[in-house]
Amino acid sequence: MNILVVNGSPKGQYSVTLQTINYLSKLYEEHNFEILHAGQRIKALERDFSSARDSLEKADLIIFSYPVYTFIAPYQLHRFIEIVKEQGVDLQGKVATQFSTSKHFYDVTAHRYIEDNCSDLGLNYIRGLSADMDDLTTEKGQKEAKDFFEYVLFCMKNKVFEKKSVNSTEPKHIAVSVSENSEDEKTGDVVVLTNCKADDAQLKSMIDRFRAVTPRKTRVINIAEYEFKGGCLGCLNCAVSGKCVYKDGFDEFLRGTIQTAQAIVIAFSVKDHSMGADFKLYDDRQFCNGHRAVTMGMPMGYLVSGNYSEEFNLQMIIEGRAEVGHNFLAGVATDELSPDSEIDKLSSRLEYALENAYVPPQNFYGVGGMKIFRDLIWLMQGMMKADHKFYKEHGQYDFPQKKRGTMILMKFLGSLVSNPKIKAKMGNAMTEGMLMPYKKVLDKMDSKKK
Repeated sequence: MNILVVNGSPKGQYSVTLQTINYLSKLYEEHNFEILHAGQRIKALERDFSSARDSLEKADLIIFSYPVYTFIAPYQLHRFIEIVKEQGVDLQGKVATQFSTSKHFYDVTAHRYIEDNCSDLGLNYIRGLSADMDDLTTEKGQKEAKDFFEYVLFCMKNKVFEKKSVNSTEPKHIAVSVSENSEDEKTGDVVVLTNCKADDAQLKSMIDRFRAVTPRKTRVINIAEYEFKGGCLGCLNCAVSGKCVYKDGFDEFLRGTIQTAQAIVIAFSVKDHSMGADFKLYDDRQFCNGHRAVTMGMPMGYLVSGNYSEEFNLQMIIEGRAEVGHNFLAGVATDELSPDSEIDKLSSRLEYALENAYVPPQNFYGVGGMKIFRDLIWLMQGMMKADHKFYKEHGQYDFPQKKRGTMILMKFLGSLVSNPKIKAKMGNAMTEGMLMPYKKVLDKMDSKKK
């Protein structure tokens, strides 16, 4: 059969992810593997999509191959999917799957993004494979790649596909009331970051209302107007110096104009189950900060036009981004129901967070994500020197083996409870002992009252 591999990596043939596809093409020589370097050739494809259209239309199986960049596929693949939809390419009834490599940092959201867009395009979807970057170099990884492709062949032969992951409905935008905005009487600095197009009156009205009701001065920055030279190349040129290989000044603009604010509110209209390619370009290029949560403690909020309540994956990305960055998510105001009230609540919560320096502890999204980064940077500290320095300074190397006292105590307690006689004599003593540190806190409060 004809297999089209849509290579979303900006590195083209030098993509680590693509090497697994090359491995499969050598194992299964009876099939024709065609590689479309969508990531590397995205600017050319924006000018002329005809050859890509031909390849898509003749394919029996489409494999989206890419490295995971900041929660989703790279900007270049993101933009490719936009073009496929803009061009009206008919893929109804064809089969698609995906293959990614990463360190498993939010690979689930990247895969769901591809799956949701496959549903939009009418593709019969087979669940993809998320591999570690080094898997192909091991026998286990090679077996998993082969097993994956055998599973794809089984599904195609027996027409066993995943059920449609999304059922998008036409958004019903509720009008937003906008009051007068007097910036002269306000203090502070809140950046409203948007990709609002000139014809997106709904999103503009949401931004205008937020600016009117917030007690802080605001600056609107439209990233769609920034002259990016291109998307992140994954070249790691910034790993040591923090300087991007592009000479478009974005790293200085990001640090000196956007991240200097007291808070950031991001405003966008839902597109293709995401914030749109403009924001994906912006997010990927933020890698000039590496894996450093340089805005930790800064509150953030969102203004979203569209059916946000239907976009589970996008909700997870937004919450996950805030948790990993250790930012208080002040709210996501949408125009689905009572947008005036939602925007006012967002403004109120954001102001509370700023006045009280409110930063709650991270949940699983944040703790789990940062542990992946912690281990990654520890291993790659020789190359990612800026990240390594940041992690040391901020106490992010919180390895459990450093807590020797706790480990020794747990061994002692384990030896006690493993002896039935001692355990019977202890009764509730262990439970009471576990509560002792907490009792000290409460007793201290009681003594203060006296």
